Amino acid sequence: MSFSSGDRRGAMSDINVTPLVDVMLVLLIIFMVTAPMMTQGVDVNLPKASAKGLNSEEEKIILTITRDRQIYINKAEVSKSELSEKIKHIFANKPNREVFLKADRDVTYGFVVEVMATLKRAGIEKVGMVTEPTLDKK
Repeated sequence: MSFSSGDRRGAMSDINVTPLVDVMLVLLIIFMVTAPMMTQGVDVNLPKASAKGLNSEEEKIILTITRDRQIYINKAEVSKSELSEKIKHIFANKPNREVFLKADRDVTYGFVVEVMATLKRAGIEKVGMVTEPTLDKK
């Protein structure tokens, strides 16, 4: 059995990248579909405002007020009476006392101000209001 120079039946040294590309595209599509579902907090109907976003490197504490006046710290529901103690406990060892407030647009202004006053009494130095961006067509 002799091998001529035109016969190439030896081991193939090329890498087949087609399966790799297929798997990567499937993973990309999966992550693109699931990423919007991974939001934190409780859904509320936020008011719209035109302001620049804030940058924060550490974990954010998000206080959410729903339409029916339920209060959540991140995803944990708390009553208004125990809010001050919970906030004091959360920020006991943190130097940066900052809370982001998400209030449904249908909650009365007075209730939101009462919650903000409770935060102030608990020692919160900064309260950021979370809104949806407006779409200005100029």
